Amino acid sequence: MASNMDREMILADFQACTGIENIDEAITLLEQNNWDLVAAINGVIPQENGILRSDYGGEPISGPAFDPASHPAPAPAPAPSSSSAFRPVMPSRQIVERQPRMLDFRVEYRDRNVDVVLEDSCTVGEIKQILENELQIPVSKMLLKGWKTGDVEDSTVLKSLHLPKNNSLYVLTPDLPPPSSSSHAGPFSALQESLNQNFMLIITHREVQREYNLNFSGSSTIQEVKRNVYDLTSIPVRHQLWEGWPTSATDDSMCLAESGLSYPCHRLTVGRRSSPAQTREQSEEQSTDVHMVSDSDGDDFEDASEFGVDDGEVFGMASSALRKSPMMPENAENEGDALLQFTAEFSSRYGDCHPVFFIGSLEATFQEAFYVKARDRKLLAVYLHHDESVLTNVFCSQMLCAESIVSYLSQNFITWAWDLTKDANRARFLTMCNRHFGSVVAQTIRTQKTDQFPLFLIIMGKRSSNEVLNVIQGNTTVDELMMRLMAAMEIFTAQQQEDIKDEDEREARENVKREQDEAYRLSLEADRAKREAHEREMAEQFRLEQIRKEQEEEREAIRLSLEQALPPEPKEENAEPVSKLRIRTPSGEFLERRFLASNKLQIVFDFVASKGFPWDEFKLLSTFPRRDVTQLDPNKSLLEVKLFPQETLFLEAKE
Repeated sequence: MASNMDREMILADFQACTGIENIDEAITLLEQNNWDLVAAINGVIPQENGILRSDYGGEPISGPAFDPASHPAPAPAPAPSSSSAFRPVMPSRQIVERQPRMLDFRVEYRDRNVDVVLEDSCTVGEIKQILENELQIPVSKMLLKGWKTGDVEDSTVLKSLHLPKNNSLYVLTPDLPPPSSSSHAGPFSALQESLNQNFMLIITHREVQREYNLNFSGSSTIQEVKRNVYDLTSIPVRHQLWEGWPTSATDDSMCLAESGLSYPCHRLTVGRRSSPAQTREQSEEQSTDVHMVSDSDGDDFEDASEFGVDDGEVFGMASSALRKSPMMPENAENEGDALLQFTAEFSSRYGDCHPVFFIGSLEATFQEAFYVKARDRKLLAVYLHHDESVLTNVFCSQMLCAESIVSYLSQNFITWAWDLTKDANRARFLTMCNRHFGSVVAQTIRTQKTDQFPLFLIIMGKRSSNEVLNVIQGNTTVDELMMRLMAAMEIFTAQQQEDIKDEDEREARENVKREQDEAYRLSLEADRAKREAHEREMAEQFRLEQIRKEQEEEREAIRLSLEQALPPEPKEENAEPVSKLRIRTPSGEFLERRFLASNKLQIVFDFVASKGFPWDEFKLLSTFPRRDVTQLDPNKSLLEVKLFPQETLFLEAKE
């Protein structure tokens, strides 16, 4: 084994030759080759780029030509390690200068194919410049598609894309009108139409005999399909063994629209092949050194795995690069507006069959789910999205958008969502979580790693607090997700029945109390009505009594005035004729008085009135002949009305 000083020199030489700047990646590659610099360089640089010579063997070391179907070719035994095996990079170093690596591109545009050959040190923009001359299309109007890593910038160096030698690309010109000739427009229009179509891939996992139904747009690449299958089956792309791809699907960078798949459904089968690591271990047990080769031509994800980069990390980077807009704006002032954008973006990515996300703040969601009658309450499902997680795409498209899950959530849950991809949105949710669920739940979410997202929080409202029943991570299946939702629903149903019982008993008590209060109120109203009626009666009696008193006082005043106005009673022996009148009252008493025969009848009326019998209420009747004296002219004298010398009259109340 080389000493530490030797390893530092070998590491420096290796980085200088390969251009690998990541020290950890370079050390990993050297350790895989037992710190044999030549073997490590040959493992990184394709053999057609140059030949490295060993200082000790004197023979050129050249690897076999790349063939995905071939078995790894045996490599010569590593040269003995020595402190003088390699010196720092100098012009006199015995490594033949590497020739530029040439890349072949076949570019399809409508009915034309253009072959482009460039060095890997060139940029994407240089390819477009060549195509501009060949196709007579301005670079600004040209979209170059088919890259494995998604859309790339014009300034991107081809070497940084880790492309295979042969590549297929296609040009789109959405800003240019199609050609007028139907013979030219037909194939391009068909391709454009296919790119907008959705393909249903029915993929059978051979080992577990499980079937997956996956929807992909026509613009998705074969490589994207394989990455999604990796998330579902845990079979890395480099270990996937496929059956059912059309013969025209020769490159993983091809989009599904041009791969020859059956529309709208196509069946495929995937299984696991022996990994290169297993093959190498078996070969080492047989004392045979084997150079590892990729199972897929130019698969940059497999190359990254060989360099010590996890498949999930590469998939996470690639999938996030494919997304064009965030699920939720950063630092959104209104939670309802943020949820509207989330729902729209979710639908554009995963289709319209998805849970109905509540549009509003988390507090408003609580009001809708918890603060209603016990019979109307529902569980709250909080979906926490994270675009950087490798599980997000599969969880959303295959689990969260499954019809059974969508139906169950809509019937039994209020679903609310939030995107934690941005740090500001993450901090905002943790603040809400700490306020509504407590610090323990907030700390649990804070400590979740990115690859454990998305999360599904199942929350049940209680009298004094909100309880988190379950935290479901993204690495689950549809069946497991449904089972956990149903388990939470069982707990909620039991609690809901208790709450309904308590609520019914409370309502019964409140009804009895309301009835008692109503009876008491009616009793008070009845008592008050009686009291008011009595008061009104007393007031009326008092009023009538006052009127009666006033009338009596008025009558008394009139009587006194009449009494005072009467002429004096003449004596029996008087020079003038005197008439003696005897008047019987209704009570049987008699009133007697003498009047002058010349006195007017009115004086008799005034006398009777002065005794309490006003002539407008009583009539004065004579016996023989019977007549009503009050009907006679009061200005006539007694003599004229024949009430002389004496007469008996009686009073009778008028009707």
